[in-house]
Amino acid sequence: MPPVPLKTTLFNTPEIELWPGGLLRARSNADARTLSRARRVLRRKRDGLYLAAELPEGLQPLVPQLAHEPGLDDALDALEAVIPRAGITQTGELPLHRLHERLDALGIDADDYAEQTGLALVAEPDRLAFAGFDRWRRALWLHIDAARAWLRMREAASRDGIVLDAISGYRSHDYQLGIFERKLARGQTVEQILAVNAAPGFSEHHGGCTLDIGTPGEPPAEESFETTSAFAWLQTHAGEHGFTMSYPRDNPHGIVYEPWHWCFTAA
Repeated sequence: MPPVPLKTTLFNTPEIELWPGGLLRARSNADARTLSRARRVLRRKRDGLYLAAELPEGLQPLVPQLAHEPGLDDALDALEAVIPRAGITQTGELPLHRLHERLDALGIDADDYAEQTGLALVAEPDRLAFAGFDRWRRALWLHIDAARAWLRMREAASRDGIVLDAISGYRSHDYQLGIFERKLARGQTVEQILAVNAAPGFSEHHGGCTLDIGTPGEPPAEESFETTSAFAWLQTHAGEHGFTMSYPRDNPHGIVYEPWHWCFTAA
């Protein structure tokens, strides 16, 4: 398997992502000037804050007190390790201890939740491949094998006159935790949130092998997607590319029917 170029690889650490330069949107004129020259950008997973940029002349902090940023040592170690690599050919997994600590803080017992739902904890990959852009022109990150399969499947659909677009791909544990934190701040209980959202760490999206798929003119993540020609094409052809629909009607996990949610299982 040929390696994926470093310029299209996201290196992942428990608290900070290392993005290749050129794929993050500037949020100010200063950001634009710095990001235009950056080889890599350190981005905090919890809130998406840009922490530092690796420039040709060295690392430039983008926040005060960068040295005190949690997880910085792991990110700098990953940044240093990027240099000798020609690309990525294998993907490892990040440890789960930080997730367990945060589930405990929410009062969620991972073992009990897994037993109740039949869902398993999903570790984050330590690196992800760029798979184009989603519907909103955001960078789409997937496990290397899923990225290749998605691009092949989208091209095959296009040859048949079907347009598939990505609604979302990889999501971090922090992304899911953020959903809980925002809803808790609005006064909801953990039990109320769990009725509609998977517990952090239990979403297939964390592993980078899952896509929410849409088609132009159709609202994202709606059951009405099942009436489209795109869904009909997926039902017939997705398996040829290694994708299966994870949550059909009456699935054993108790998750609502999601005709848009497809997981690459042929890795």
